[in-house]
Amino acid sequence: MIVGSEEWCAFPELGVPAIKARVDSGAKTSSIHAFNIQTFRREGRNWASFEIHPIQNNRRVVIRCERPIIDKRSVKSSTGISETRYVIASTMRLGDKVWEVELTLANRDSMGFRMLLGREAMVNRLIVDPSEKCTQGLVTEDQLISFYGTEHPVKNGLKIALLASNENLYSNQRILEAGDERGHEMIFLNAKQCYMKLDAVEPEAHYRGGKLLNDFDAVITRIRPSVTFYGTALARQFESMGIYTTNPSYAISQSRDKLFSLQLMLKGGINIPTSGFANSPIDTNDLIDMVGGAPLIVKLLEGTQGRGVFLAETRKAAESVINAFKSLKANLLVQKFIKEAGGKDLRCFVIDGKVVASIERTAAPGDFRANIHQGGSAKVVKVTAEEKAMAVKAAKILGLQVAGVDIIRSSSGPLLLEVNSSPGLEGIETATGKDIAGMIIASIEKKLKWQRAVSVSS
Repeated sequence: MIVGSEEWCAFPELGVPAIKARVDSGAKTSSIHAFNIQTFRREGRNWASFEIHPIQNNRRVVIRCERPIIDKRSVKSSTGISETRYVIASTMRLGDKVWEVELTLANRDSMGFRMLLGREAMVNRLIVDPSEKCTQGLVTEDQLISFYGTEHPVKNGLKIALLASNENLYSNQRILEAGDERGHEMIFLNAKQCYMKLDAVEPEAHYRGGKLLNDFDAVITRIRPSVTFYGTALARQFESMGIYTTNPSYAISQSRDKLFSLQLMLKGGINIPTSGFANSPIDTNDLIDMVGGAPLIVKLLEGTQGRGVFLAETRKAAESVINAFKSLKANLLVQKFIKEAGGKDLRCFVIDGKVVASIERTAAPGDFRANIHQGGSAKVVKVTAEEKAMAVKAAKILGLQVAGVDIIRSSSGPLLLEVNSSPGLEGIETATGKDIAGMIIASIEKKLKWQRAVSVSS
């Protein structure tokens, strides 16, 4: 059978009448989108229960499945990160052919397709013509509606703006999608395209072309570090107009000032790695001694997502790095290096005073920074009650309703590294399978005391 680069498949045993697959002979194993994966025993065998969103960019349609686990396999993703996945087997229909294929279960929300068809499933059955698509038949929008009931929800909810910089980022797309699925009118606002009128009686915010932004119920503030000054000014403007902001302007400002935020943590009784800050190069040696000598961490106060963080393994290297940055008028912190952490840290996602998800991040080989943006990996982890309490308290001290709190495990107990006021969703949603974006929208609904209308059938 000749197939194209993408094809519509069906999995009758899973209750999936249509799912579009990326046909990829470069991948060995086939994979299907799965989240909320749970394992259990049935008749002496290991089974997996999981849920599937069969339609791309649509989380309203959910299919719940159960299948025996036939294997656990280490699979390297397209980003080069290896992860262990459960493997199931299920009958697949493609065109007029039906056969059993093995599928790894993985959260594919960030991928272009909900399914990937690998070469193991193709052997002696398929020939791929990459210039073609859907050679075995198209599935129309009307057919999808008949299969899944995928009509667009009526927009009878809140009007919510997402104030950010890049609409196409995974996190921003997920938030817009989650709000839309819950019946809200979602508007993306590029912070750089907004401007304001300062007036004691009628403060206003405008968007490019003069559009007045005065009728929002809430604004989700995801301000990138490079526009902190202007973005927080806009957040203050919306606040002055009586519009609820998920993270208020003062909280974002406090979280972005790394030195001030650490001082607030200490004042609030939260432990941090021993840190030092100085302005003059004359004080470099004493600064190094303050944190216990080398090896030590050097952090630029303006750095984000693991950038601007350096490990100085020797005293000489520490002196060179510190003095070099000081000569450039850069503000920096030095921190004690927690060797026993082994290049790992915890990311706790806090919403409205509750840790809703947590992952353990591990540095890429040869790196010391446990950062997914720098090639690290992530896995689900169970955090202790002490770590949960630390994360919740840190977010509360800064005044953040939504926060990513980074914690490191040391021989003396958990230490707080940093609090992020615009935490990314991709790593934690992919690792945990949780709908974090939906939880953010739900927190706004709760704050504004909005309830979805319930239809009553006769």
